[in-house]
Amino acid sequence: MGPIYTWQDFLDMTRRRLGIILFVILLGCVASLYWAMSQVHLYQSSEVIQVEQPKINDDLARSTVEGSSARRLQLIQQQLMARTSLQKIIEKYDIYSNLSALKPSEKVQLLRQSVTINGVAAAREGFADDGTISVLTITAQMEQAQLARDVAHEFAEQTRNLMAAQRRDQTEQTLAFFQSQEQVVLDNIAQLEGELETFRLDNDLSVEGGVEFRMSEVAQLNEAILNLDREIISTQMARTQIDRSARASTVAREEQALESQLRTLSDQRSLLDQRRTELRETIQSSPEIQRSLDDFDRRMEQLRDQLETIATRRNEAQVGFNLEVGAQGERLTTIEEAQVPDYPITMSKKKRAVMGAVAATGLAFVIAWLLELRRPVIRSARQMKRETGVMPVVSIPELAPKYQSSKWRQAREKRREAGKAGRAARLARQT
Repeated sequence: MGPIYTWQDFLDMTRRRLGIILFVILLGCVASLYWAMSQVHLYQSSEVIQVEQPKINDDLARSTVEGSSARRLQLIQQQLMARTSLQKIIEKYDIYSNLSALKPSEKVQLLRQSVTINGVAAAREGFADDGTISVLTITAQMEQAQLARDVAHEFAEQTRNLMAAQRRDQTEQTLAFFQSQEQVVLDNIAQLEGELETFRLDNDLSVEGGVEFRMSEVAQLNEAILNLDREIISTQMARTQIDRSARASTVAREEQALESQLRTLSDQRSLLDQRRTELRETIQSSPEIQRSLDDFDRRMEQLRDQLETIATRRNEAQVGFNLEVGAQGERLTTIEEAQVPDYPITMSKKKRAVMGAVAATGLAFVIAWLLELRRPVIRSARQMKRETGVMPVVSIPELAPKYQSSKWRQAREKRREAGKAGRAARLARQT
């Protein structure tokens, strides 16, 4: 502590350095008042949002919105903290209008620092963390109490709207995707059916199993031709058995009738034989036709399987969309609305001024103590005895004239040095 050991030394130092102490205290108080008056109070308001789980169990009606609520809320927070969104809020509530010197980017950064969004994870089920958020707290700090409440409520409202819009858009896009895929498969099936119909017409396959039908038709034709051949032979035999002894007119009439019947049977046989030839020619190309038909069947089966799968998923997407439209899925509800704060969260100006005055007082005494350390002079008989162990007989105070010449000051310094040398010599003799 240097020359300050007792309370009396402290009082002596205070009397000697009273001028500098008062000056520093006064200057510190003025600076404290200026510092306290220049500080702006901040008000804080928070809105608490609860993440409600779907009202209908996923096993009964599964939602098509994938991903954890924490990830979706993180994406929403990024959208809210985007430059465009923050600028709209600043313009809507005329935030930082008193700071006209700030650039728009600086105002956006200030608002981004003034608003915080914190989520509380839901309790785990077992050892797995599914990333579910149970509570979301949105806090805003502003220079005005009403503004802090409005900003916190605005961010909460936008969070709820973005959450609902995000889920609705995702389910709508999922449903639209499966509907378009279903329509594509239906168009492919219709196109394939048209190609199959054209192929059947080109190859005269009007019924299913055309090859087998043609073979059976050939067999029927063979039987019909055989019957015609029998009738032709019978007719020819009947013509040879005509009674030639009858009248000539009768014989001519019978020969004419048999000849007409024979020509009819021959024409029928020719027609059936032509048809049989055509069928045999088509049957000769039946392996290639059959392969083409099998290929059509495979493609049709694949398309029908795809259609069944897509239809199932489209139904699930429709259920998920209905859940979101009916507000039966996951949603955000306010459990604690933002209120106008009664008191600022920053320290009051009076406390700041008092703290500054106390700090200035402490600094003043520290400066006085440092000045004492700079000139550690023995100033009293008590200090003389404590430092040297010798009790002086007489203590004469220093009587310096108001105006001292340079020669007088030099002589005083010489006497002071001589006194110090004498004291040192006495101490050496005593030891």
